[in-house]
Amino acid sequence: MMYYSRLRMLGVMALCLLSVLLCLPNFMKDPFPRWLPWHQVHLGLDLRGGSFLLLQVDLKALEKDRLQSLEHQIRQALVAEGLGYVGMQANPASAEVSFDLRAPSERAGVLKTLNALTQDVSHEFDISISPEGHVVVRLRHEALVARAREAVTRSIEIVRRRIDSTGALDPTIARQGEDRIIVELPGISDPERIKALLGTTAHMTFHLLAPNPTQEVPGATMLPTQDGRKLAVLDPVEVDGADLADANATMSDGKWAVHLKFDTKGAEDFARITTANVGKPFAIVLDGRVITYPVINSPITAGQGEISGNFSAQSAADLAVLLRAGALPAPLTVVEQRSIGPSLGEASIRAGLLSLGTGFLLVVTFMLLFYGRFGFYADIALLVNLIMILAVLSLFEATLTLPGMAGILLTLGMAVDANILINERIREEVRLGRKPLQALQTGFERATGTIIDSNATAFLAHVMLFVFGTGPVKNFALTITIGIGTTLFTTLVLSRMLIIRWYAHTRPQKLPV
Repeated sequence: MMYYSRLRMLGVMALCLLSVLLCLPNFMKDPFPRWLPWHQVHLGLDLRGGSFLLLQVDLKALEKDRLQSLEHQIRQALVAEGLGYVGMQANPASAEVSFDLRAPSERAGVLKTLNALTQDVSHEFDISISPEGHVVVRLRHEALVARAREAVTRSIEIVRRRIDSTGALDPTIARQGEDRIIVELPGISDPERIKALLGTTAHMTFHLLAPNPTQEVPGATMLPTQDGRKLAVLDPVEVDGADLADANATMSDGKWAVHLKFDTKGAEDFARITTANVGKPFAIVLDGRVITYPVINSPITAGQGEISGNFSAQSAADLAVLLRAGALPAPLTVVEQRSIGPSLGEASIRAGLLSLGTGFLLVVTFMLLFYGRFGFYADIALLVNLIMILAVLSLFEATLTLPGMAGILLTLGMAVDANILINERIREEVRLGRKPLQALQTGFERATGTIIDSNATAFLAHVMLFVFGTGPVKNFALTITIGIGTTLFTTLVLSRMLIIRWYAHTRPQKLPV
């Protein structure tokens, strides 16, 4: 127990030296030595400044879209079967689509058509027909809840893709409650572009225009264009933006445009519709607005297209990002927005470093005053502990926030407790009249079990906090979890090695503790 081989000591010293080298990138601008992995600790929103957005998923719009889609499907299905209806309408308030039968004799046919239409999603709907011939297709509450939950999950994933495409470092994207999403963007001082990116649903569809685009006709919808006009766009979706495989901003004839590439299904649909409609305009619709409506000059069979318009470099790049990330299942509304300036971040860093430095100095002084030489060794172990925590955080390029700094300070306190426990055990052995070497060995043995037990329970608690926590809580748990590992090493290995080396060189008759 009280013997360290030369190889073991070299291993401990090598690990401490490696920790120092891994910390260097946080205090130097250029890599030195260049063979080192150049990883740094990133500062969180509260230290670096940035933007905070609280988004809310518009679940009412999701429900409304679902009912409108159902209404459209029912109309098409009944017409295809030669069945009639009277006064069909979707009512979001009651989550139902209702209509009256054209004739009582069509009751069985309508019921059969509706059952076939909802066969794959029969768990979502209840179908009823009154004796008077009033038909109601109602969306079940359980189905609404499940669809809303799925929409929020998909929204988080799409928001993450859009944020990642902007190159933002260390964004925090987390769910809050049933329908809200928290987005924290360290280093992003202007949230307006991010708001525009996240506030766009980006549902793109391709439609043919009505024969006379300026007149409203059945089966077409008047949609606004970028120049303020309105055009009659035929309702059937010829190609869906969900079939896009890639999108990039590009220059075409000296102007910015967005180049599109479709997957196999999209390419087939694109080839079919452009082959059958040469010479006709083809509208590209994004979120209910016609972006452009070029004339099809020839069949497009390569599965690639281009959106031209009054794009700037930034707007073309943003549109490409939106299309690549996919459409949101429901609109997002910004509920809360905060910008944390760099000056506030610097003030937070100063306050954090001041508290960390002051706390560290007080602990060092306390240990020196109460335990003398052994307190000095404990202080060395404490300093190495701090370096090793920063080294691990740097290695994984973790994000450090104010709660994370609080976690480091708390870890140092736990490390001091462990050293105090060891020193007190050694004191007890000295008081019992043990010889120095025996007092050291027994003191360490008695303290080791207690230190491991207490740190093991704290480790498990903070691992759970890390797994189930979010944002600042997660960062707090991360630093403490790392700190527990480094505390065990510096307290039970490094501190013991220093004391043993001192004892081997001096062979004292009395321990200075």
